[in-house]
Amino acid sequence: MSLRRIPRVMTIAGSDSGGGAGIQADLKTCSALGVYATTVVTALTAQNTLSVKGIFSVDPYFVTAQIDAIMEDIGTDAVKTGMLDRREIIFAVVESIRKWKIEKLVVDPVMVAKSGDLLLQSDAVQSLVADLLPLAYVVTPNIPEAQAILGGIVIDSLDEMKEAAKGIYKLGPRYVVLKGGHGRGEKVVDVLYDGKRFKTYESDRITSKNTHGTGCTFSAALASFLAKGMDVEEAVGKAKQYVLGAMAEGLSIGLGHRPLHHFYNCSVWER
Repeated sequence: MSLRRIPRVMTIAGSDSGGGAGIQADLKTCSALGVYATTVVTALTAQNTLSVKGIFSVDPYFVTAQIDAIMEDIGTDAVKTGMLDRREIIFAVVESIRKWKIEKLVVDPVMVAKSGDLLLQSDAVQSLVADLLPLAYVVTPNIPEAQAILGGIVIDSLDEMKEAAKGIYKLGPRYVVLKGGHGRGEKVVDVLYDGKRFKTYESDRITSKNTHGTGCTFSAALASFLAKGMDVEEAVGKAKQYVLGAMAEGLSIGLGHRPLHHFYNCSVWER
C-alpha cells in the first residue's frame, strides 16, 4: 500500500455551533477541495443562522499550545486565520507565526457576523492592523472590514476599492484581496493588489439567503489552493468560483442567513 501525501492547511479561528462559518466551514471547505485541515480553536460561539448568542474566548496559552502541537508533528503548507476576538489572542498567534516561520498566511480579518453581531473586540482592531497584517501573505477583507481597517473611509466604487487596497497594502501584507460582495450593482467585483498592479475578478451577483460563512469559506479555499502550490492570482480566482458554486447550491437550513453547500461538487452528495 502506498501512502499519499496530501496538502495541509491549518485554520486558526472560532467555532460556529451552527456549522455554517468559522472552523466548521473551514473544515468542510478544505475537505471538499482535497486538503487535510488541522484546527486551532480561538473561541467557542453559541450561534445559529439568526444570531450569536454568546462567545467564550479560549485562553491565549492554549491557542499557542494547539499551534505548537500541530507544527511539532503534522506541519502545514498554509495557514488561515479567522475569528481572533481579542488582542491577547492576536499576540499569541503573531508569536507563533514568527516562531514557526510560516510564510503562506491568509488573514481573514473577521469583525462582524452575518447577523450583525460583533466578533472582534474594539481594542483588538489596532493589534490586528499593527501586528498581524504585516505577517500576512494575503489579507482578504470585505468592504466594511476594509473601511474599519483604514479608519472608517468610504468605499463606494471600484476606484475607491483600488485606493483602499493600496492603503491596506501599505500596512504590510504581500497581497490584498478586497472583496466586493457588499457593493452595489448586478456585478460583484473583487480586487487583487500586489503593490504594483491590480487584477479584478467579476461575477454576476447571486441573490440568495445562503451567505453565512462566505468569508470563512473564501479564505479557507484560498489557503487550500495556495497549499496545493498555486500562485495567488490563480488561487483567488479558483476560491471565488468555489464560493459562488457553494452559494448557488446553498442548503435550506435555518431561518436566517443560511449556510453554503460546501460539498456541492462532490459526487457523494445527491441532489
